[in-house]
Amino acid sequence: MERSNRADIFFLGIVSLISCALYLLLNNRLAGWGFPLDDAWIHHTFARNFANSFQWFFQGNDLSGGSTGPVWGLLLSVIYFLRVPALLGTFILGFLMLWGVSVAGYQAVNKIAPGKPKIALAAGMLLALEWHVVWAALSGMETILLMLFTLIFFNWVFSNRDDWWIPGLMIGFSAWIRPDGLTLIGPALFVLFLRHDNGREKLRNLLLFSSWLAISLATYFVFNWIVAGDIWPNTFYAKQAEYAVLKETAILIRYLKVSLQFITGVGILLLPGLALQVKNAVKNKKWEILAAVIWSLGYIGIYAWKLPVVYQHGRYIMPALPIAYLIGAIGVDHFNSENPETGWKPLLKKAWVISIVLVLGIFFVMGISAYGTDVAIINTEMVRTAVWIDANLEENVLLAAHDIGALGYFSNRRILDLAGLISPDVIPFIRDEDQIRKYLDQEKADYLVTFPSWYPELVADLKAVYTSEGEFAGQFGMDNMTVYIWK
Repeated sequence: MERSNRADIFFLGIVSLISCALYLLLNNRLAGWGFPLDDAWIHHTFARNFANSFQWFFQGNDLSGGSTGPVWGLLLSVIYFLRVPALLGTFILGFLMLWGVSVAGYQAVNKIAPGKPKIALAAGMLLALEWHVVWAALSGMETILLMLFTLIFFNWVFSNRDDWWIPGLMIGFSAWIRPDGLTLIGPALFVLFLRHDNGREKLRNLLLFSSWLAISLATYFVFNWIVAGDIWPNTFYAKQAEYAVLKETAILIRYLKVSLQFITGVGILLLPGLALQVKNAVKNKKWEILAAVIWSLGYIGIYAWKLPVVYQHGRYIMPALPIAYLIGAIGVDHFNSENPETGWKPLLKKAWVISIVLVLGIFFVMGISAYGTDVAIINTEMVRTAVWIDANLEENVLLAAHDIGALGYFSNRRILDLAGLISPDVIPFIRDEDQIRKYLDQEKADYLVTFPSWYPELVADLKAVYTSEGEFAGQFGMDNMTVYIWK
């Protein structure tokens, strides 16, 4: 590695560290450190249990398919093996992932636009400062790992290599991060068939790719079959069932809503650059770039089709954003370098770049506020309630709850999961309150832990024994998490 490259990579590490530090330090006084979504505590519960027992379960020593990303849980388990405080260890891991994303972006731009190290460095900095990416890095979730893995995959694609066993192995392994990683099969095949290889080479490469994909993917299917009795994790079905009503909207409307996060920030200024780069890719038959763009747009489309949720800043589509941002940034550079310094174009070029820098900075600051508010809500609703339960309810009670992350981690009580992640038998009637009532009676639940608005019919006649009184939820029209006596 050249000395200048090492210096750039080190610099990107400094930028990534500053990004994470600002997000954490400026929010600590709001409601303490924590995670911006409850699901992060699900990963930590699996990780802690694995570190203590070398078994994959959420509660009661029962094998469970309630984790979408087993690899992320295994990484987190290292924190418990090393006895590092959970939050500190997760934030260190998040910083390393953010640094990796910025470096992978830097390397990708070097491959797409060689000989422009300043543009590559600027692109790496963009990813280290883009608010969606920083939020993901500090979310405690596997999203940032899938971002990194996706960029590593596209680095292979942009290298124009012929060792097709590598992407086969990578894509199969990516399912262990999230099943979404399997969407990378699309760009891999797109490039394989459109590159200038003869028929025999294409067939050889296809067999090589398919064989290693099948081998690596088979291990994932076997794991899920052992822990969940299905080749897919419980979450694969639970989330789709829970939000099935959202699919009643027209697909185009769903796509526009889901993709809105792409332009919520610097993406709106990179979008013209992305369009210009697509035009150049079609003209010059740069199939690798076209494959990356199609994948990014298609990834968003799959969520618009199957799971069109927009909460938590569109976290499900976040893995598709970095590669599109990078290609958009290259498009901006191409426009600036190919157009002559005459007339109105020099002013447009400067204004475009300055606007990108300003919007990136503004949304970075806004992202700090959004992240802090998200963490504050989780800490004052889910975590606070779980800690109260641990201190005040009997150890042998059975809790029914929709949000099980903090509850499983802090309360040490048995849980019926009304979201279906660790209780898959709930999935067929996940939003049917009458069926849920019968289920809770059948399972002899002792308490129902929920936001009242989630199950208005269920809680109508129940006695509340605790309300979180969280001071942040009300600012967004939310109610407070409440513990009700069920029996």
